[in-house]
Amino acid sequence: MFKSIPMRVVGLALVLAAAAGCSSKKAAIYEHENFDDSGTFSRNYPVTDSASCEAARRALLSQGYIITSSDPKLVSGHKSFQQTGENHMEISFSVVCTEDGTTEHHATVFANALQDKYALKKTNNSASLGVGVLGSVSMPIGSSDDSMVKVASETVTSAKFYERFFALVELFLPKEVKAAAHIPDKPKTDLGVPEPKAAPAPLTPESSAEPAPAPEAAKAAEVAPAASEPVAPPPEAAPISSTPSTEPAPSAETITPPANPSDMAPPSEPIPAMPISGQ
Repeated sequence: MFKSIPMRVVGLALVLAAAAGCSSKKAAIYEHENFDDSGTFSRNYPVTDSASCEAARRALLSQGYIITSSDPKLVSGHKSFQQTGENHMEISFSVVCTEDGTTEHHATVFANALQDKYALKKTNNSASLGVGVLGSVSMPIGSSDDSMVKVASETVTSAKFYERFFALVELFLPKEVKAAAHIPDKPKTDLGVPEPKAAPAPLTPESSAEPAPAPEAAKAAEVAPAASEPVAPPPEAAPISSTPSTEPAPSAETITPPANPSDMAPPSEPIPAMPISGQ
């Protein structure tokens, strides 16, 4: 029985040594850093460093990032994301623009994004109650404080993430520079930039295959008789009568003078004398 105990101890020691050897084979996190020029975090543009940083600043502003730096060769911004009620994430963007040292004054843009994760933590408050005999006694109070605490921080290494960013930077480069460098313009909808909507065209009635007949032609078609019936002549128009004048019409009665003037009756009233023009 006494000989079996050391064997168990030896067996346990061998198992622990094997486990320690397996754990030591795990590579450290810095072993993944190859420091090769993969082109994920940098791009070259045929513009100056200040012009390339201005395009990067406009690209971040178009996506809702808050710019926190005013250096013409350094752009920094951040954007917040609320995933759930207790989880919060923030992406911090840093862009550095440097000249490549050639006579053409081209620039290299380096971009780096860092995402920080926050979680809601609750802290209970407690108070101390002093008693003369027992000393101080800590008694919890029902209140608690809520605060966002950073729980993780990681650099974004997705190649597609930076490809979309650098493609958007190309969109905000000067047009004459892109034309000289033969850089094609990509659709704005593919890069997340809304295009201006065109004004709607005025509504026009649909044109029919045959034009509608005029109202006069339609009436003539209704009044016109069939081809087999005789056509009646149009009725004669009534003569236009002139309006009667206001002067009285002459009397139709004729007056005949008497044959003997002496037979005429004397006038009932005296005839006034004619005035003399010489006086």
